[in-house]
Amino acid sequence: MRQTVQNTIILASLVALLAFSLAGCGGTSSAAAPSGPSSPEVRYMPVSGKKITLTRELPGRVVPFRVSEVRPQVGGIIKERLFEEGSDVTAGQVLYRIDPALYEAAYNNARAELARTEANLASARLLAQRYAKIVKTNAISKQDYDDAVAAHNQAKATVEAARQALETAKINLGYTEVTASVGGRIGRSFVTPGALATQNQADPLATIQQLDTVYVDVTQSNAELLKLRRALAAGRLRSGGPDSAKVRLVLEDGSPYAENIAGMERGETPKWIEGTLLFSDVTIDQSTGAVTMRATFDNPHKILLPGMYVRAVLEEGVSENAVLVPQKSVMRDSRGDPYVYVLTKDKPQNAGDEAQDLNGGEYYVARRTISIDRDYQNNWLVTAGLAEGDLLLVDGQQKARPGAIVLGTRLENTSFAVNGNWDDAPSTSNTGDRG
Repeated sequence: MRQTVQNTIILASLVALLAFSLAGCGGTSSAAAPSGPSSPEVRYMPVSGKKITLTRELPGRVVPFRVSEVRPQVGGIIKERLFEEGSDVTAGQVLYRIDPALYEAAYNNARAELARTEANLASARLLAQRYAKIVKTNAISKQDYDDAVAAHNQAKATVEAARQALETAKINLGYTEVTASVGGRIGRSFVTPGALATQNQADPLATIQQLDTVYVDVTQSNAELLKLRRALAAGRLRSGGPDSAKVRLVLEDGSPYAENIAGMERGETPKWIEGTLLFSDVTIDQSTGAVTMRATFDNPHKILLPGMYVRAVLEEGVSENAVLVPQKSVMRDSRGDPYVYVLTKDKPQNAGDEAQDLNGGEYYVARRTISIDRDYQNNWLVTAGLAEGDLLLVDGQQKARPGAIVLGTRLENTSFAVNGNWDDAPSTSNTGDRG
């Protein structure tokens, strides 16, 4: 029995020794495998200038083209309201009818007075004509003739006054029908039949707003306006020509203001309704530092309502050689200044003789501080710091540091390509400086 136990112990020892030997051989084989540092892979794009149309998106409010407050010009009890609230009315349409009884009586009285004065005029005229014949024979005194002529003239003046009184009474009678002075959409009525209306009252009976054409008042900061003028003067921008005064609108829900509203629901390209910039105010608001501009728009579908908030997209000008970079390629330092990484074959200045030699696809990483004007269709518009032909690092910034060597791959299919045409501009645009 003791011999069997000893044999078992010896056998276990041999198995353990064999396993240890195999493990030692495997470790030696692994340690002998060649290894070494490899350059991180990044992707880059060459910087190039593009011709783009720059736009500015500004807040605005819709203002009616014409506003008419309906007020009575004579007093009385309102007998009827002859329109539907919220409907479209035409110029001259009767809206309210005031009780005309008193004005009809005044009109009839004025007409009777005119008839009486005309009868007196006929009598005075005949007397003056008779006296003119017999005064030459001294049958009547000169004084009697002069009195007859004066009475005739006075009768003519009285007839003219009565005729004007009749016209006034007729006008007042006509004012008992309150009409629309302009065509447009009428709002709610502030009075009901049975209410007392007074001449020249402060509160209107209703309000009419012309909506076939509307104004849009937009505000732009004076600083942005000065910046635009400097860019035009320096030649960095040029005017877009006759169409540069055109304006487009983006509604409050983000949809474009277009003619084919129903078609856009089916995926059609929006057919923009463009407005015309009329003028820019000559006074700057001291509290906001902004200047107001006014544009006019056709409103065929009555989508634009007074007081509605919209965003106006104005064409500022054309940049012939704009440098655009993807937003994800731009980083910021602790002070908030933007910078990018570029790839170069030039050795860093502080590398000395210790710098490694580059293989075919390897580059050094360099840092560039840039200046940003604005965002443009999910890209940054760079005004300084990059030149055409620079290799901009787009993907892999977390693997790179200034002076490091990376393996660069050119980015062929860029998803940040932009359209430079006004017609191809997106429904939303930049809202100002971001850099």
